[in-house]
Amino acid sequence: MAEAKKMMESPDWKKKMKDLTNDKAFKSNIDNVKKTMEDPNEAAKMQAKMEHMMKTGNKELHSDAKDTMATAMEAMNDPATMAEAARMMKDPQFQQQLAQMAKDPSFKKYVNAMQDMMQDPSTKRQMDQMADSFRSQL
Repeated sequence: MAEAKKMMESPDWKKKMKDLTNDKAFKSNIDNVKKTMEDPNEAAKMQAKMEHMMKTGNKELHSDAKDTMATAMEAMNDPATMAEAARMMKDPQFQQQLAQMAKDPSFKKYVNAMQDMMQDPSTKRQMDQMADSFRSQL
């Protein structure tokens, strides 16, 4: 959120937004959207399309997160990767970065994907084995 606020306070961004709002094509599109939203049937159609797009997008994000976590789990089967991860976890600066990253809302999709993956008994068993191996490295 702080990054977005910083970006919106940027003179560059403000200039681009001013140019955009003065653009004839942009104004025309805004007028068309206003007219469309005045018609209850058209507004309902647009809402349904947006809801579908959000649902589809969320499914894709979730799927991508699961794929990323599966790839990370495969990488952790490599002893060299596991040793490197253990070394990094001992570094206080890395621990601080990890804590900061955990606060990032975009990181939540990976946590959610991991929770879904843990519902699968074989994945849970694999994670438990990796966790045991990781603890032995520390």
